[in-house]
Amino acid sequence: MTVLQKYFETMQQGLASSAHVKNVFGDPVSAEGKTIIPVAKVRYGFGGGMGSGPTRGEGAQPIGEGGGGGGGVMVSPIGVVEISSSGTRFIPICNRKLMAGLLFAGFCLGWWRARR
Repeated sequence: MTVLQKYFETMQQGLASSAHVKNVFGDPVSAEGKTIIPVAKVRYGFGGGMGSGPTRGEGAQPIGEGGGGGGGVMVSPIGVVEISSSGTRFIPICNRKLMAGLLFAGFCLGWWRARR
């Protein structure tokens, strides 16, 4: 096993160990007969590569070798799950209709200012 393979296995194990339910669904909070559970979107990514330089002749060792890699995790809150006696529902943090309205208003304001 090469050093780079060990590195990727270690990185993968670290990322996998952080993929707990608590990282996506936070600790529940109870208040006024309701239980609120925060919800987040978790995205993982990693990559890497390795290579070697040219050789000086047949059967010779490569002049240079190298490799590297990296990874990351991105967590974004997306809403909450509300549990009450009347039922369970998901409440998103971002209201898409509101965002679309604000975007349209900004476009209209920019167009109006550009005409002046």
